[in-house]
Amino acid sequence: MKSGMPFLRAALLAGAATCASAGPAAPLRSAQLLYPPFGLDMTATDPRVKPGDDFFRYSNGAWLDRTSIPPDKPFMTEPQTVRNRIEGQLHALLEEAAALGEHEPRSMQAKVGAFYAAFLNTRKREELGSRPIADELAAIRRCQSRDDIAARMGAAALGFGQGVFQLGIDVDLKDTSHYAVYISQAGLSLPDRDYYLTADFAAKKRGFERHAERVLGLIGWDAPQASAAAIVAFETRIAQASWTKAEQRDVVKTYNAVTVTELEALAPGLNWRAFLAAAKLTDKDKLVVAEKSAFPKIAQIFAETPLETLRAWLALSVADAAAPYLSQAFADEHFDFHNKVLLGLEQRSEPWKEAIRAVSGGDCGAEPNVCFGTMNWAVGQLYTARYFPAATKAKIEALVANVIAAYRRRIEHLDWMAETTRKEALRKLDTYVVKIGYPDHPRDYSTLLIRDDDLIGNVRRAAAADWDFQVGRSRGPVDTSDWIMTPQTFDAYNGSLRDIVFPAAILQAPEFDPEADDAVNYGAVGATIGHELTHGFDDEGRMLDAKGEIRDWWTAADDQAFKARAAVLGAQFAQYEPVKGLHINPALTMGENIADLGGLLIALDAYHFSLNGAPAPVLAGLSGDQRFFRAYAQDWRGKAREDYIRNLTTSDPHSWRVFRVNGIVRNVDGWYQAFDIKPADALYVAPAARARIW
Repeated sequence: MKSGMPFLRAALLAGAATCASAGPAAPLRSAQLLYPPFGLDMTATDPRVKPGDDFFRYSNGAWLDRTSIPPDKPFMTEPQTVRNRIEGQLHALLEEAAALGEHEPRSMQAKVGAFYAAFLNTRKREELGSRPIADELAAIRRCQSRDDIAARMGAAALGFGQGVFQLGIDVDLKDTSHYAVYISQAGLSLPDRDYYLTADFAAKKRGFERHAERVLGLIGWDAPQASAAAIVAFETRIAQASWTKAEQRDVVKTYNAVTVTELEALAPGLNWRAFLAAAKLTDKDKLVVAEKSAFPKIAQIFAETPLETLRAWLALSVADAAAPYLSQAFADEHFDFHNKVLLGLEQRSEPWKEAIRAVSGGDCGAEPNVCFGTMNWAVGQLYTARYFPAATKAKIEALVANVIAAYRRRIEHLDWMAETTRKEALRKLDTYVVKIGYPDHPRDYSTLLIRDDDLIGNVRRAAAADWDFQVGRSRGPVDTSDWIMTPQTFDAYNGSLRDIVFPAAILQAPEFDPEADDAVNYGAVGATIGHELTHGFDDEGRMLDAKGEIRDWWTAADDQAFKARAAVLGAQFAQYEPVKGLHINPALTMGENIADLGGLLIALDAYHFSLNGAPAPVLAGLSGDQRFFRAYAQDWRGKAREDYIRNLTTSDPHSWRVFRVNGIVRNVDGWYQAFDIKPADALYVAPAARARIW
């Protein structure tokens, strides 16, 4: 529905200069653990595999063999086991809220319940068919000019549909005390431009054309077959003009400040004032254009495309976005294409699971159309009130302080960094802010109208309210307490506010368990914390200074040294082949690969510091470092459908999980020592050839 904007989410954090002590690793715990006796799944390993030949398989082989992918999921991973637990927690919360039984509620909890009940009211959805989007479709049919179409595309920021350009509001990377309006290329229904342009995805492209024809048929659009073919041709031209995902990662090249007048001159094929007015942005004269060279090309394609094709394309985008909330015919068609054809799923989730995602949001990458028109922040308030204990927050804060201190020591002792660059790097590290659990200031839903019999209306009004919130806030100073990820999300991120954020949901076993062995916690969540910290210094994040603004603070020699060291890691990842014939693109994944390597190194240092000079205990025959690395590998274990891995490798900056383990540990000296890795082992890399960055 709404693709992610390509703007940088840089990380920063207010760190302690000294190491907070968590004490030496504790002996076996007696408390209830997900994986007794100390937090590591001892049943998962494959003893037939040498750790130096395939550490991922050695650590997880038995788990991989006994684990199957659910028919309604594209993958099964260690985090998915936690997501299933979170799903059960949310189910209980939403069922309780729905039991309040209010038609047009006023309290936040009752609104969540009415939204949930509206999704599950299948009888009403079948009765309405496509009528809930009839007004949008009628407005599209009335469009008599490209100016009218431009206005409809701008209005997509508040509701269903899309445009050939996409709007977003975020911190201004040249003036972090204010917000900026960002505009990026858009207009593609498939996951990436390669799906239109390479033979590898020809079947997916044909599947999209069949899908477009069927959706247009469901809404009674004229000549659905011919319209679908024209839509695919239109989007293929846009794909040809679009920047690649790797090109979009360049934070300098994707920051191009222009006035509206300058934008009109740059890309005259589209009525920008109509586009911005429909998105309620008439008072914004400064805009930031992302893929500057693509803008005139895409605008020209828009200007050259027949009106009947543009109308059909807009109608498809609205109907496809609304399909999960309409009758079964629409929802089934949406699933058949987006989940079955593109990701290889076998069947739809149970209705209550779909309802949870509709109300509370979800994994935007794996579950299309679940990050739009929700009451996600309201659900987050309910979630943290019940499931996030204060003791968890206190212990994770101590662990974070250790990781920050470990990163400081690494920067202080880098042999390739000049003192002037080092001073700026440490200054930047000291500006990081850690946010744990949930936002300090809850979102206000008091004016949002929710009804238990108006699902599409609920989604539409929630989306409009969210956009109004973003636009209204953009007129004032930057809210440094802001979050972009809800508390019920099992993930973490580094933000444009120079923060690293760990939502409540990720701070539970096995990612983090206050009762688990310290080595296990540092190998799992410690590496995640280090990963997010390192993003502030990866190939993108290093372009931002201590204020979070684009500025070159590196000496020329350090700049070249960093690039050369990163290239070593890139060359290794370019050899990896997640799917036969499809290699990892290091230009796309470099930032995540650097963050994985830096995060693991920093977490290992932090674990060692936490021991305060005492030896780590041996538990179940494993040394502290062996438990640390096994926990890291366990955290990344997973298996997925080939279509999902192909999609991820083509369009996502994250490498597939096998390589986030094997491709990283082989560059860490401590791993060689912990498992006595020898030159004859498959993963062995000579010391001089290992990637050494942070």
